[in-house]
Parts: sequence; structure tokens; C-alpha cells
Amino acid sequence: MTANANTVNIKSDESYHHGDLRAAAIALGLEKLASQEVPDLGLRAIARELGVSATALYRHFANKDALLDALAVEGIRQLGLCQKKAAGSAESKNAQFRATGEAYVNWAVANPALFAITFSRRTSGDLADPEGGENEAFRQLQAGISSVLPQLGPRSDRASAAMHAWSLVHGLANLILLGQIRNDPEVIRSVVAHTFGLERTDPDCA
Repeated sequence: MTANANTVNIKSDESYHHGDLRAAAIALGLEKLASQEVPDLGLRAIARELGVSATALYRHFANKDALLDALAVEGIRQLGLCQKKAAGSAESKNAQFRATGEAYVNWAVANPALFAITFSRRTSGDLADPEGGENEAFRQLQAGISSVLPQLGPRSDRASAAMHAWSLVHGLANLILLGQIRNDPEVIRSVVAHTFGLERTDPDCA
């Protein structure tokens, strides 16, 4: 696993400004997901490690599920930013779209625990609805579809094509994480390239 979270500073209840405690709890949750095989994401455990009272943390999260939902929202945000960065390093439209697909798989494999939580929560309705929540990852797929397949007319057609691409990279990531397919960059590039016969590129994002 890789640690993508910020370092958490231990503070007392009084030393946190408004909003800081919520951000610190999310950061610690991300850190635990990245570094521990079986992380304890209970609010009391998080509060104890932050050096604050459980009561203070309950002001920001009603329960453990609320914290997991917040981690899922952060996961989809990080995944989308990873895809956006990868697309920005490619030149042609096809290469940009391919880069977002490869980045999706690479991010999932590099962040398995966060990936699992991200797609096990229902944080913002239908993940395939770009207006239904903070799903930057699916917006990247929608934008890629519009660029490489401009002939698609209705919005529903573009959404279906994006879901086709999403299903492929999501399934590939899970197969790698389950050990059914080896984690080989060449294999990832080749499989993603078959989505719409896209040209090859080498995105640098994990």
C-alpha cells in the first residue's frame, strides 16, 4: 500500500479550529488505510490517536459510517485528480482518454483499501451521474468519451459509453487486486487500449 494521506498533528480539543478536526480525522483515516492491514476506523480510536475527546469528534461525524462516507468522497476526488493529471501529460485526445483509464487501474492497485471503501459506499447517489455528486473520476471518463467519440449524439449514449469504459477499468483493477491477473504495466496498457482501439501512452500516476 502507499501512503497518500497528510501527516496528522496531535492536538487537544481546544487547539483545533473549526473544520480542522474533521480534516484531521479524514487525513488520519486515509493514513491508516494506506499503512495498516486491518485499520481501526472507529471514531473512538480516531479520537484517541488525534488526542481529542470522542465527543469532539462526534460533532463532525454522527457515527463510523459518516467517517467512511467522507473517506469515500475523498477517494473519488483523489482518483479523479489522478486521472486528470495523467490526461494532462498526454498529447492526443485518444492518448489522453487512454491515460485516464490506465491511471484508474494504477491508482486502484496502489490504494487498495481506499479503493474498496470508495466503491462500497453510496455517498452521492448514482456514481454514473456527473451531476449527482463529487465524482471527478466519472467526469473524466465523460470528457474523454466526448473527445474521442464526438459522433455519439444523445447524452445517454455518451453516458453508456463512459460506463462501458468504467466497467472495463474497474473490473481490470479488481482482477489484479484479487490476484487473477498479474500487476504488469504492459498488460494494463494492452487491455485498456482495447476499449475503443486507442493508441498507447505512458501516464505517470499512482
